[in-house]
Parts: sequence; C-alpha cells; structure tokens
Amino acid sequence: MRNTPFCFFLLICVAAWHADASQQAQLREFILSRRSSNNGIFFPWVGTSATNSLRAESFSVTDQTSLKDVDKIAALPGQPNGVSFSQYSGYVTVDEKNGRALFYYLVEAATDPAAKPLVLWLNGGPGCSSFGYGAMIELGPFRVNSDNKTLSPNKHAWNNVANVIFLDSPAGVGFSYSNTTSDYDKSGDQKTADDAFLFLLNWLERFPEYKGRPFYISGESYAGHYVPQLAATVLSNNLNNATRTSLNLQGILVGNPYLDDNMNSKGVIDFLWSHAVISDEVFANITRSCNFNLSDGKACSDAMAAYDSANADPFDIYGPVCIDAPDGTYYPSRYIPGYDPCSGYYVDAYLNDPEVQNALHARTIKWAGCTDLHWKDSVASMVPTLKFLMANGLPVWLFSGDFDSVCPFPATRYTINDLGITVTEPWRPWTANNEVGGYVQAYTEGLVFASVRGAGHQVPYFKPEKALILVSSFLKGMLPL
Repeated sequence: MRNTPFCFFLLICVAAWHADASQQAQLREFILSRRSSNNGIFFPWVGTSATNSLRAESFSVTDQTSLKDVDKIAALPGQPNGVSFSQYSGYVTVDEKNGRALFYYLVEAATDPAAKPLVLWLNGGPGCSSFGYGAMIELGPFRVNSDNKTLSPNKHAWNNVANVIFLDSPAGVGFSYSNTTSDYDKSGDQKTADDAFLFLLNWLERFPEYKGRPFYISGESYAGHYVPQLAATVLSNNLNNATRTSLNLQGILVGNPYLDDNMNSKGVIDFLWSHAVISDEVFANITRSCNFNLSDGKACSDAMAAYDSANADPFDIYGPVCIDAPDGTYYPSRYIPGYDPCSGYYVDAYLNDPEVQNALHARTIKWAGCTDLHWKDSVASMVPTLKFLMANGLPVWLFSGDFDSVCPFPATRYTINDLGITVTEPWRPWTANNEVGGYVQAYTEGLVFASVRGAGHQVPYFKPEKALILVSSFLKGMLPL
C-alpha cells in the first residue's frame, strides 16, 4: 500500500466545517483514508479498450419509452416566474436484480435546446451529490435563497449554452439508492464508471432525441477520477464495433481535479508555501523529509503536521467562512457579491422539504449532500487513463480555481508534466468583464489547461461568470480570449 502522507490534508481542513463544505470535507476524509488504509484495495485503472470492452456484454438496455413524460417537472417549489426551459428528474435503474437506481436532473437549454449539445456534470467526494452541489449551488439554473424555500435565477447557469444532466452517482449518493444495501459496500471507481455508463445507455432510450448529439462529460474535484474513467468506458465501447453506442463523446472538462496522489500532495505544499500560509522552516522540513512517492513514511507525515489552519477555508484560502453562532444561527464572516458560504444550509433545508422531493419525483428520504461509502478501489494516478483518451483523439480540458489549496493548480501542472506532452500555445491571460479572468495554455494531443483567477475549489460557485465563459469556449473548441 502506498505510504504517501495524506494525513496532512486532515490538518489543513479542520477549520469551521459546515453544511456547504461537506463535499470538500468528504474529499478530505477520503484522502486521509488512503493514507491509513492497508487493505491493498487501490489498483491502477488500465484505461484500454481491451479492458473496458470485456465488461461491455454486462451493459444491458431496458425499455424506457413511457418514462420521459413521467419525469417532467411541472415546477420546482419556489422557483421564479418566467421559467421557459424544460426540467426533468427521476430514476434510471442500472441493476434490476439488486434494485439499484441513479437519480438524475436534466435542465434543457434556455434557448433552442434541439441545437445545443448535451453535458453531463459529476461532483466528486467521492460520495457527494451532483444535484445538491452542482445544480443547486454551482452551475444549475437556480440558487436556493436564505429563506430555505424560494429560488432565484442563476444568470450564469450552464444551460445558457447546453442541455445539462446532473447525476447523483454512485448509488447511495444524494437521491440515488439500491434496495440491496450490500451494494454500498462495493462502491469504487470501476463500479461507478460502469453504472454511470449503463445509466447513459438507458437514459438515451428515455430521451432518444439526444442520441448522436454532441456529448461532453464534466465535473470537479474527485471527478478527476469519475470523468476520465467514464470517458474511457464510453470511448472503449465506441471503438468496439460489437458494442458501439449512440454516445457521441466529444470531450471532457474537469475543474480542480484530483488526478494523482503524489503530485497532489506536492502541489499542496508548494501552493501553501508560495501563498505565505506555511513558514520557510516548515516548508524546508517537509521538502527535506518527503519525496512525494512510495518511500515516504512517518518522518514526512510528522513534518507535514506542523501547520495550524486556523479559521480559514482551505478550498478558498482568501474566501469568507460560514460562522455558526451560539444561538444556532449562521452567517458569512464577510460578504462577497454572488457568493454565500452558508449556501449549503439553504440547500439542505430545501431538498429535505417533502414538497420539493415530490416535485422532483424523488423518494422521500433524509437527504444529505455526501455519503461515506467506504470506497473500495481508486487509482493512484489518472495519467494512464488521460493518455489513453488523448491517444484516441479526445479533447481534455482541465481548469483550476487559483485560490484552492486542496486540489491546487500546481498539482494539476505536475500531472500534466507527467503526461509528456508539449506546449502548442503558451501561457497567456484570458478576459472576463474587461479584466484578466485567468490564464490558459494549450498542449499537443488536445489538452488545454486554464486557471480561473480568484476562484476556489468549486469554480462555478465562486466565479460563475468566468466558469460560463470557460465552458462556452470548451464547447466551441476555442481557447478563451
């Protein structure tokens, strides 16, 4: 088992965790578990067509023709007036025998949906709800107001440029479930990719108008695993004539991705030191004690432990935090237009309203943003999978909010360096609202890396306008200007 000092992440994340931070906290706990686990469950994702096509015969499609109309949402409780786009939500069964079903929310494009591409969004964790976070806090059409009951429009929603599916994945996350509870004990990277692929095949039978439509997979955080692995499964089956699907996969887009264990650890240390969060002495001791590879042990862990996070958010080192007052109320430590660090409380209350669950065609449950599924398999590095995707001509775009210290931009840079590709368009600024929105660089084999200036871990949450510019450029296949 790898001995990389992931326990450091626990130390940088102990400050002021609250409801809207549970996705981030889930990643923290996952990284810690990788450090402490000795059960040998983590193995490399091979990412070859031979590997994935061997599983293709287990992917079956069932009749979905009568279910689309059932999934149509008349209106969400508290939604603003004047909503003209269609919304759907419901369940797609991926295992009839075990009763395993994944919950989805589709928001069609605000204008001319028939001419717009289809984008799948996946939040990370692992084990966090793409609907609760992606749709309701980040890039969906609505934001939950502080009254916990009404919604306001998100003018920078991604359905301005695409039809967007938010998938609660795997089973046990958000509204997704299994009637066989032992399924939850088998959760891991491969099963997640397989179930998501089977979901897509069946969902397209329910929505046949999207067959052959340009299709993109996107996400953030631990979706640095989910997105490339699902893309590899789709691509492998598309390359196999016997199992060719109607998924017209055109590219992947992942923000602040968790891609490589060792490079992420190294990236965190370099980020914290370069942003004046850790001292020269702590940095020197860490670099002296850690190799950021399999040889690291207790001396490295001890060196990393010499850090006080204080009351700061490591997922946005310059951002406000949500203050939990003694009287049970909560409020932002300071106010930033368009961003409320207490949003998770509002979403949690809204999605636990029985009227809301009924409108979503969801089972009546105690909804939670994240679930601890005791992950069974996870790769050490996504480099082989990314290489497979690029070798088969699939565009790969990675982006990083540059205020995130947990999956920071240096970590992504280090992983890109390990891909062995070369620069085709050098690092340059791109513009948002007449100022620098971030920086971007293009590489051989279709890889693009962009930073988003002033954004934390959840870029569409912290900087929605910049995120919309970025996804618009991605869908056009053009670097942001």
